[in-house]
Amino acid sequence: MAQILRNAKTIAVVGLSSNPARASNEVASYLKDAGYRIIPVNPNETEVLGEKAYARLEDVPEAIDIVDVFRKSEDVGPVAEAAMAVKAKVLWMQLGIENAEAAEKARKTGLAVVENACLLVEHKRRR
Repeated sequence: MAQILRNAKTIAVVGLSSNPARASNEVASYLKDAGYRIIPVNPNETEVLGEKAYARLEDVPEAIDIVDVFRKSEDVGPVAEAAMAVKAKVLWMQLGIENAEAAEKARKTGLAVVENACLLVEHKRRR
């Protein structure tokens, strides 16, 4: 995890909400303040944290290091497929999110996979 956090520059946050009371907003705000480039991915948003939001990972016009997932475990499969399609380096499932099938598939295509872990917490631990 330390190496992932050290090497990453760009994090696409799938399910990022503009509502500051949501965990996705808190985590993304922290990561942005820590120096990461945050890309919101949510079809219901146009802008979050001052960044243009995209409906799908495939719509993001730049390279993505980490795909940070704030979706239900059963919804991770299509996100993992999209992460593989855009050649992201890491598929990160936030605290409480696990999907063994999606994780295995992503690993087989070369993605590093983290399940059931909070990026904010892990970053603070390794600071």
